[in-house]
Amino acid sequence: MGDKGGGEEWRKMADTHKMSPEEVKNLGVESSQRPPGHNPGGVLHQRRSLPFSATTMTVVGFLMAAGIGYSVLYVKKKPEATALDVAKVTTGVADPSDTHPRGKPTPPEDTSPRK
Repeated sequence: MGDKGGGEEWRKMADTHKMSPEEVKNLGVESSQRPPGHNPGGVLHQRRSLPFSATTMTVVGFLMAAGIGYSVLYVKKKPEATALDVAKVTTGVADPSDTHPRGKPTPPEDTSPRK
């Protein structure tokens, strides 16, 4: 059957994570067991838990979507609209006066008497 060392090589590489402790002992493959923490049942190094809580990821996602929405509206705004007008439209609290075009502001008339 080949050399003796090659016949025992399988014992070092035995997949023991599906065996009971009794089976591992009976087969004599204790040396192939991995130390704890190496996640022998994991598939392709996938994590079982996410790096942040679901609440944190939801809040960050909402803020990112709101920021992108505001940016799009700000870029597409008309020249006479201000950043505050865009913010009002984004949050849904704008009045019709905030969304309709305004005339250019006229300078206040001088009411002081002339000399």
